[in-house]
Amino acid sequence: MRMDEIESHVIGLENANLVLIKARRGYLMCGLLNVEAAERLDQAACTVSGVKTPEEALKAKVKAATKKAKSLGVREGMTGEEALRLMR
Repeated sequence: MRMDEIESHVIGLENANLVLIKARRGYLMCGLLNVEAAERLDQAACTVSGVKTPEEALKAKVKAATKKAKSLGVREGMTGEEALRLMR
């Protein structure tokens, strides 16, 4: 995946990092963020857990996805990178 197709953010917190990677049509987020809120806002979003960096998030398995993300082909169990490719 070309890095110019995504925008990644890491916010260091006391005991964890908040990781978010944004593509054109949706985003991948760490487990600190709430997929239910993304669902209520009708956003294409999916979560991975146990990650501290964007590189780890790309390799991690998707744990949950919103209906909008699923409509783009995102499925639980695929990697974060696979999900972002569908949302770019």
